[in-house]
Amino acid sequence: MKLTVLTENCAGAKFGAEHGLSYLIEVEGEKILFDTGHSDLFLRNAELLHINLETEVDTVVLSHGHWDHGDGLQYLDGKTLITHPASFMKRYRKNDHSNVGLKLSRDQVETKFKLITTKDPYYITSSILFLGEIPRMNDYESKTSTFIDQKGKVDDIPDDSGLAIIQDNQLIIVSGCAHAGICNMISHACEITGIRKIKAVLGGFHLKHQSLQLKKTIQFLKKNEVTHIYPSHCTELPALSAFFENFGIKQLKSGMILEF
Repeated sequence: MKLTVLTENCAGAKFGAEHGLSYLIEVEGEKILFDTGHSDLFLRNAELLHINLETEVDTVVLSHGHWDHGDGLQYLDGKTLITHPASFMKRYRKNDHSNVGLKLSRDQVETKFKLITTKDPYYITSSILFLGEIPRMNDYESKTSTFIDQKGKVDDIPDDSGLAIIQDNQLIIVSGCAHAGICNMISHACEITGIRKIKAVLGGFHLKHQSLQLKKTIQFLKKNEVTHIYPSHCTELPALSAFFENFGIKQLKSGMILEF
């Protein structure tokens, strides 16, 4: 498996950065675009890497319906788009009611893409699995939310999802933001596939402070003997520091290429 970081919060070398996430994932000849950031930066960074997303990628996966993961969709056409059906709901921040949803409506997306929405796990190929809706199983993740829907009700991001890549009877878990909890996501992937060995976990972990959730997440990753850990995007400095102290992590930057 090869993963190219097209958009990240942190810039690498000649590549641009923004508050967003976009990865190009290559598995056994199949290329999947996972999220698009919020501008056309993913396309510009791909061009610097001599990657033509228009011709090389047929399938896009949207991890959830937040602007910093999906507003780049406006710069693509004619591809298959896989996401949870709730990705298109209207959503706002609690504190100032600013919009955090997608720029494109579901109707607009359906004119640009072949849209597949599913709450259930969905095999894109025999080794690439869209995880669907993540059950909130443990007692320390996804307990609060800073978002509301258009009716003013709490939005706990039910559409939050990710990918599981199966490789040599091990799992590589790719998360957009892990609003559902990265441990819940890993547990769900293990339950679906029947595979317990986790080779790598990467992407947004949505951990921001020294907290019980952070402590228990580190314990969970250690207990499950995860080989490679790459928290990024919405994982803020206090959490990144704790991950570095415990796992010696490397910071993900735009333009980086990881191979597993």
